[in-house]
Amino acid sequence: QVQLVESGGGLVQPGGSLRLSCAASGNIFRIYDMGWYRQAPGRQRELVAVITRGGITNYADSVKGRGTISRDNAKNTVYLQMNSLKPEDTAVYYCKIHLGGSVEYWGQGTQVTVSS
Repeated sequence: QVQLVESGGGLVQPGGSLRLSCAASGNIFRIYDMGWYRQAPGRQRELVAVITRGGITNYADSVKGRGTISRDNAKNTVYLQMNSLKPEDTAVYYCKIHLGGSVEYWGQGTQVTVSS
């Protein structure tokens, strides 16, 4: 069994910053890709950023230049630093890890609200 624990969400003013964390634990041999996704009310879940085990990153156009994804392989943890936050960044943010083949796990989600 694998558990993902997300933290760092909350209420932030426009232009502010936050850092999300997602720590994986349990029956894990190796984590390949780690990513962050988000889902706003009435919208489909979308990719925010993904990082390979080797550190190659990919970002949604909407967060390029404002978001930085990173990971600590020793801690099985992925981070998302978001700067210059906008109201349209408001969503539930989910982390996802890929353990190989079709094995993937999702976190429970953490709410990010950008509002004055």
